[in-house]
Amino acid sequence: MLFSELGLSAELLRATNKQGYKEATPIQAQAIPLILEGRDLLAGAQTGTGKTAGFTLPLLQRLQNSKPQGNKRHVRALILVPTRELAAQVAESVRDYGRYLPFNSTVIFGGVSINPQISKLRNGVDIVIATPGRLLDHMQRGTIRLDAVETLVLDEADRMLDMGFIRDIEKVLQVMPKNRQNLLFSATFSKDIKQLANRLLNAPMEIQIARQNTTAEQISQVVHPVDRHRKRELLSHMIGKGNWRQVLVFTRTKHLANRLAQQLERDGLTTAAIHGNKSQGARTRALADFKKGTIRVLVATDIAARGLDIQQLPHVVNFELPNVPEDYVHRIGRTGRAGLDGEAVSLVCIDEKKLLSDIEHLLKQDITKVVIPGYEPDASIKAVPIKNGGNKQPSRGRRNNNGGNNRGRNASFKGNRGRGQAQRSRRAA
Repeated sequence: MLFSELGLSAELLRATNKQGYKEATPIQAQAIPLILEGRDLLAGAQTGTGKTAGFTLPLLQRLQNSKPQGNKRHVRALILVPTRELAAQVAESVRDYGRYLPFNSTVIFGGVSINPQISKLRNGVDIVIATPGRLLDHMQRGTIRLDAVETLVLDEADRMLDMGFIRDIEKVLQVMPKNRQNLLFSATFSKDIKQLANRLLNAPMEIQIARQNTTAEQISQVVHPVDRHRKRELLSHMIGKGNWRQVLVFTRTKHLANRLAQQLERDGLTTAAIHGNKSQGARTRALADFKKGTIRVLVATDIAARGLDIQQLPHVVNFELPNVPEDYVHRIGRTGRAGLDGEAVSLVCIDEKKLLSDIEHLLKQDITKVVIPGYEPDASIKAVPIKNGGNKQPSRGRRNNNGGNNRGRNASFKGNRGRGQAQRSRRAA
C-alpha cells in the first residue's frame, strides 16, 4: 500500500517522499489508519519493520488536526523508550517526518547534562521523546508538565519491562490526563505485556505482523562451532576473508567488549566498543563512525540490541550467545531490516551448547552448523559453566546505564526477576 493511500496530510507525504519512502510496510499500513481514527493500539512487530514511522506519522497528523490548550506550548505527545540510542533515533524520525509542520520536539535521556533539556522544555515543546528515568528527574524538578498530553506511545515496551521501568511508567501515567490515546509497541506479546496493556489501553485494536519470537525471513543464520580461545582468531579471519566492511558483534559483558575491540584493533580492524560504561558522547560518536564506515567493527553488549538502527547492516555476529533466548532474536534483528538481506553468524563453543539449544527451541528450528576448516573444535575440551544473568539489563537498584533511574520499585509487578538475579545482571551488563 502506498503512503498516499493512507489518508496522510500533504505535509507528511512531502516528508516521506523526501525520505525516499513511497510504499508503506505492513505495520505502517495497518497501524496508521487505526491511530488516525483515535484508537488505542497494541502492536507487535519485529525490529526493522518500520514501526517508528507507523506511530510517528499518524501522531503528527493528529496533532496537526487538533487544537492545543491555551497560547503556551504544552507537551501534547509523549514517546517513552527504553534506551538513549533509541530515544535519539526516534527523535530524528520525528524531526524528519515533521519537517514541514510547526511542531517543536525534544529528546531527554540520562548520561548527559540536564540543563540544556530544561532550557528546551522551558521554551515550550509539543512532542517529548524520553527514557523513563530522566523523565522522572524532570517531573521531580518541576521542569516538565504532562497534564496536556493527548497521545502516549510506549515503544519497545517489553524491553522497558525487562529493564525494570514499570514503576517509573506508573508514576508517569499518574500525572497524565485520563482522556488520551495510548499506543503500545512491543516485539513480543508476553504475559507481562498483556497485563500492562490491560491496565493502560482502552478497548485497543491489536495487530501483530510476525509470530512471536520469530526472526525475519531475510536473515540467514549460521552457527560456527569453535573453541572458546579461538573465537577472536576466527572472527578476524571471517572479516578479512569475506571483506566485511560493516559488522556488529555482540558480547555478554562490558569487559569482553572492551577486550575484544582492543584485540581486533591489533588485528588491523578499525573497531569501537559501546556499552553502559561508555559515556553517551562516546557511544554516539562510535555509532556515527560505524554508520559512516570509518569504523569497520562495532562491539556491543545487549544494551545495543534494541536501540541501534543501522540501515543496510549486512552482518551481525554473536561472539557469545546471550543467556536469554529472546535476546538472540533482538540481536540479529539489527540486520535484515526493511526487507533487505542480512547474515547472522554465531561463534559457539562447547560451553554454549545449552544456550544454543534454548535458542533453537524458541525459534522452533535448527540453525545450520558449519565448521570452518582449520578451526575444528577440540573434542577433548570440557565445557565450563556459564553464569546466568550475564546479559540482561538491571531490573532493580541504582541508576542504570540507559538514561534512567530504576529506583528498585518493580518487585510488585508480576513476572519480574528477583533481587539476586538483577544484582548479577547489573554486574555483567
